[in-house]
Amino acid sequence: MEALTIREAAQTTGWSARMLRYIERSGLVAPARSSAGYRLYGPAELQRLRTLKELLGRYEIGLSDVAFAARMATSAELRDDVAGWLAEKPSRPEHVSAQDWLRFEQDKHEKLLAAA
Repeated sequence: MEALTIREAAQTTGWSARMLRYIERSGLVAPARSSAGYRLYGPAELQRLRTLKELLGRYEIGLSDVAFAARMATSAELRDDVAGWLAEKPSRPEHVSAQDWLRFEQDKHEKLLAAA
C-alpha cells in the first residue's frame, strides 16, 4: 500500500502535522501505522481529511464541533443527556424565592469555579 508520512500528508492537505495528530486523537481519522509506529496516510485518510475540511467550511464549524458530533453518534447516554438538556426549561427551585434566584444561581457558579 502506498501511503504518506504525516509530514507529506500535512503538505498535501494543508493541515499541520499537529492538527493531523489532533484530528486523530479526536477519532475523526485513523491512519494506519508502520511497523516502526509511524502514521501512514493512504487515499482513504486523505479523502476523509479533504471532506472534513469541506464540511468545516460549508457549515462554518470547528473541529471540536465535529468531534463532539462523533462522540454523540457513539454514546447513547451523551446523546440522551444533551437532548434532555436542550428540552429542559429553566425553573426556580421551590425552596428559593424569586428575589433570591439570581443569587442562588451565582453561588452555584462560584462553587463550580472554586472546585475547578
